[in-house]
Amino acid sequence: MRTLSPLLFAGTIFSSAFLLFLVQPIIAKQILPWFGGSAAVWTVCMVFFQVVLLAGYAYSDLVTRRLSPKGQRMVHGALLVASLLCLPIVTNASWKPVGDEAPTARILGLLTMTIGLPYFLLSTTGPLVQGWVARAPWGGSVYRLFALSNFASLAALVAYPLTIEPWVALRAQAVGWSVGYGVFVVLCAGSAWVAAQLPPLASPQTASESAAERAPPWTTQALWLAFPALSSWLLLAVTNHITQHVASIPFLWILPLAMYLLTFILCFESDRWYRRGLFLPLAAVALVLASFGLTDSIGTRVKSAVPLYVGSLFILCMVLHGEMARLRPGRALLTRYYLMLSLGGAAGGIIVGLVAPLVLVAYYELGIGFLLTAMLGIPVLWPRRAPAAAAAVVGLAAAWFLSEEVRDDRKNARLIDRNFYGTLLTHDTDLETPHDACRVLRHGSVIHGEQYLDPSRRREATSYYGLTSGIGRVLSGLPERPARVGLVGLGAGTLVTYARTGDTYRLYEINPQVFDFARREFSFLSDARGTLEPVLGDARLALEREPPQGYDVLAIDAFSGGSVPVHLITMEAMEIYLRHLAPGGVLAFHVTNRFIDLPPVLQEIARAKGLSALLVHDEAETSDLRRTDWMLISREPGRLDQPSLKESAKLPSTIPGLRPWTDDFNDLLSVLK
Repeated sequence: MRTLSPLLFAGTIFSSAFLLFLVQPIIAKQILPWFGGSAAVWTVCMVFFQVVLLAGYAYSDLVTRRLSPKGQRMVHGALLVASLLCLPIVTNASWKPVGDEAPTARILGLLTMTIGLPYFLLSTTGPLVQGWVARAPWGGSVYRLFALSNFASLAALVAYPLTIEPWVALRAQAVGWSVGYGVFVVLCAGSAWVAAQLPPLASPQTASESAAERAPPWTTQALWLAFPALSSWLLLAVTNHITQHVASIPFLWILPLAMYLLTFILCFESDRWYRRGLFLPLAAVALVLASFGLTDSIGTRVKSAVPLYVGSLFILCMVLHGEMARLRPGRALLTRYYLMLSLGGAAGGIIVGLVAPLVLVAYYELGIGFLLTAMLGIPVLWPRRAPAAAAAVVGLAAAWFLSEEVRDDRKNARLIDRNFYGTLLTHDTDLETPHDACRVLRHGSVIHGEQYLDPSRRREATSYYGLTSGIGRVLSGLPERPARVGLVGLGAGTLVTYARTGDTYRLYEINPQVFDFARREFSFLSDARGTLEPVLGDARLALEREPPQGYDVLAIDAFSGGSVPVHLITMEAMEIYLRHLAPGGVLAFHVTNRFIDLPPVLQEIARAKGLSALLVHDEAETSDLRRTDWMLISREPGRLDQPSLKESAKLPSTIPGLRPWTDDFNDLLSVLK
């Protein structure tokens, strides 16, 4: 038993952490098409996972302190058996929304009923099994199991997009995960049985050691919270910064998360990796440079900003997790320690993910995180006056750069505001040449529309929507009769410049702030000659509920950023669009993107459904317009045979093995350029 027990405990912890990380994308992808595929869905899911994880750690702390080994085995065993009734983790269609109700409560209820108990038990495994191991005579290196669990999480993070999502349909993923969970239940039950047979510790603690562990100083407990709270804060804030302000590249979020998990692995594997003399000076340099980057172009250029912020996150998390590891208690307080760690991590995530969008008008949480991290160095290093003073100086520098970031935004932006979907701002360019002066709408690094300020030019279609673009050619070539047009994604409202008297344009937009900016900062909507019908909410859900609209053109313009709403580009979505097209109608997909090659996806879907497809490319070399790609699809081949469309057509690139995307199977990694 002595030989097999460590392997059994290690296998239980590894499988629990691997399944814990793997289930998040599997379950979230199942419900995205039901609830709009927006960032709100992912955030609600993450809040659910954080809260359940915290509940799991609290349960582990409670049963370890209150129940005997036999009692723990009985209670936990009963819960493990009950959790098998939740398998397989395939979402029930009865949870699908049927009206305009707020989705948050429905999402939380769906997650609770589908994955709640299994996820809760996976969450308990790390601290609970480590508490069992701590009782074993060979359990002195128990914290290495925490490093092992983070290694398993990192393995799942890498495995899903590289080896699972590209090859396995979503339902098969859910069934496969359920089989893996069954294996975990067997391992965990075996670990509980072995733990109940373990003898008491051979070398009991002294009375003074036991008393100290029962009542750690409040300052120590505060640091148990502060270190993981700030590391979680920095993880989310850095991720937001590089994905919103640096480059909208899919999967870019994996880099900071991998660094975050790697530092946990190194700091808790042994004490040899974290060296104060090395990492504290590096942290000071990283804080100053990263704070400076918030006010300089080095913080927004891809080649400098990504290594700067990902590298800084690694260094700062090495310090925060290294200091956390230095404060780890003995075996008696192990589960309480993990509970505080989880509570701190959840607090940091909630502040950045839920509170910051409500109280900050832009992404200032990263600068605030740098400031708080520097200031935390003062009490941590206080017995040594010089290092504490250095931390204060770094904190002052971080505060200065944060104030400069806020000042620059107020000076350069006409209007800036933020909600759950992100930060929008408008600014004016080329003011020294009034004929070319423009007002620009931005969401992070993505431009969502431009308008000339010159009154004689303000009705010109700009940026991606000019007369020579694919959508411009289609809308300007509509027959001389009242047309009905649907637009998915409003932006500044540029496309309504094509509306003629008698035309009806129905505008689908998920972000209410976009409607507000388009009305306040741009005149496209107020100048429109046709009738406008705004529809607030996710376009796919709205189109699914609406009766057939008979659109002559339905334009889907929602793929400019890195967070691609995949549910808008699947076989099922295409069926919904086709139901709303009039005879001879055209679907126009805006697929201009530096990082994602979407035309082959649409080509495969069109081929599978027997539709005609044409990729219209506009290089825009002789105008102020932007280079664009629009994929046009129609039921009638002759509709796309017009000379004005054919002259700018190009063949989509070929991706070997690409299959038509469905709600059950889609692979964004395969279409990265």
